[in-house]
Amino acid sequence: MDRWQAMRVFVKVAESGGFAEAARRLFMSPPAVTRAVAFLEDAIGAQLLVRTTRSLKLTETGERYLHDCQRILADLADAEAAAAGSYTTPTGTLIVTAPVMFGQLHILPVVMDYLGRHPVVSAQTLFLDRITNLVEEGMDVAIRISHLPDSELTAIRVGSMRRVICASPAYLAEHGEPRSPADLARHSVIARIGAWPRLEWRFGRDEKIHVGIQPRLMCNLNESGISAAISGWGLVRVFAYQVDTALREGRLRTVLTEFEEEPVPIHIVHAGGRAPSAKVRSFVDFAVERLRANPIFGDLARARPSS
Repeated sequence: MDRWQAMRVFVKVAESGGFAEAARRLFMSPPAVTRAVAFLEDAIGAQLLVRTTRSLKLTETGERYLHDCQRILADLADAEAAAAGSYTTPTGTLIVTAPVMFGQLHILPVVMDYLGRHPVVSAQTLFLDRITNLVEEGMDVAIRISHLPDSELTAIRVGSMRRVICASPAYLAEHGEPRSPADLARHSVIARIGAWPRLEWRFGRDEKIHVGIQPRLMCNLNESGISAAISGWGLVRVFAYQVDTALREGRLRTVLTEFEEEPVPIHIVHAGGRAPSAKVRSFVDFAVERLRANPIFGDLARARPSS
């Protein structure tokens, strides 16, 4: 059996947590995956995995060998890509992921313009409102609006985004404008299902003010909550870019702006390692320039005034 292929199989088994899942991802039969791992264990003379009917766990030797395999295979991929010229000329399929609404409004135009400049590159966009694992899910670039934990991924900050509370002028005319976070208790609140671990909104640059909310309307899509707010139903809290058009057109107005929390950073993230491919490197450079030039993503950018 080919040693390189066996190492790839072992890494996929460890990363996916099981033989069956690894077989599915590799388009192999489960017995073939089992044989590949057994081949490595025989060649090394040590057990790499502890298998039971319900779980799979790396041995101490297996953990060390996994890290070595990942490094060796990454070096091999780098060498093959360099030999193929992918580090000098953008080629292949670029896979980009971003939050749904942000992707549709701001990333899709960047991707299309990039493809216009690189005719031999194709692209896939996966706009999802969840955190993706770039390595395990085979994606090249992600745009994330969040505070990022430490990781081995490369992240480039391109700006930040405010969270704003807004309502329609008609709603505010009828119910009055909240002057402090405590005033939310007497207003109709619209919230997104799953957006907040607890039913509270935080205020202030140090987020010291916590206000419990009792939404009368819960929506699974930001677009639905925004539509409800525009119709005059109540107050909604979203990222500023999601209501930028409605604010500029006067269909919504921001409130409690002086109590806003610190803007959330926007990053472009990729897993290219020491030497990302030309398609990743060129797209990241292109996207960084485009997004940083957009004033709505500036750290000091302000949405439309509340009056």
